[in-house]
Amino acid sequence: MSELVHTIFEFLSSLGYMGIALGLMVEVIPSEIVLSYGGYLIHTGHINFFGALLAGVIGGTIAQLFLYWIALYGGRPFIDKYGKYILIKSSHVDASEKWFLKYGTGMIFLARFIPVVRHAISIPAGLARMPIGQFTLYTTAAIIPWTVLFLLLGMRLGDHWENIETYAKPYITPIIIAAVLLLGAYILLQIRKKNK
Repeated sequence: MSELVHTIFEFLSSLGYMGIALGLMVEVIPSEIVLSYGGYLIHTGHINFFGALLAGVIGGTIAQLFLYWIALYGGRPFIDKYGKYILIKSSHVDASEKWFLKYGTGMIFLARFIPVVRHAISIPAGLARMPIGQFTLYTTAAIIPWTVLFLLLGMRLGDHWENIETYAKPYITPIIIAAVLLLGAYILLQIRKKNK
């Protein structure tokens, strides 16, 4: 891991729970790495699990609300022009927007567990003016298990938390498969409703 990333993590650890929330809000570093570092801080006794969980859920939800508000108030032209600065590609937005418009608001929960669209799915929700309460509920419901998983993995790895990407793969693959299967079932249900 680069010296710059280490410096960022040292700064975040000095902030405790706020550092975890801030790391997830800014999203310069992937959430999995920030949360596994949070697990490491729990392992070393700097913070406790429930405080880290609360900070992770709040930070992750605010990050997605930020994307939702950008889309709601800036529209698609703003996203196309400035999305690259917040690491959002137009192709990801295209895919997530297509899914959202075709299959509805339930996509907000299930898409959180699928690579590529998981970060971009908040944007079509904002563009479609999905009710913010519903959006926040689905988003938080998906962020909780994700946060718990990576905090626990970080705790288990301890001093080797930097190896999270390799270590997490056996856990993430079944989650992605389950999410895709549930997504398929959800899509079939939506198609049946429309046909009726």
